[in-house]
Amino acid sequence: MISAIAAAMPLADNDFGDTQTDGVAGPLGLLIIVLLVIATVLLIRNMSGRIKRLPQEFPPASEHRPADDEKPPSGDAWKSDSAADGPDKD
Repeated sequence: MISAIAAAMPLADNDFGDTQTDGVAGPLGLLIIVLLVIATVLLIRNMSGRIKRLPQEFPPASEHRPADDEKPPSGDAWKSDSAADGPDKD
């Protein structure tokens, strides 16, 4: 009895709504993968160029400490002049 029911049912019934038969997913997936590979290669080249420009050794952190009487800049002192002025008014 069970074998008769199993024989009447299809093995793989497509109930997921993807009934396109023109094959768009393959080329589109390939395009996305190629773009990701190109972006990765460009990022690696950029980062290796930046690493080559770094100095061999950095000075110790103790040399860059401000004196006790120096105060760090506060407020908008770290911004550039154009950014501290606010938005441009025409």
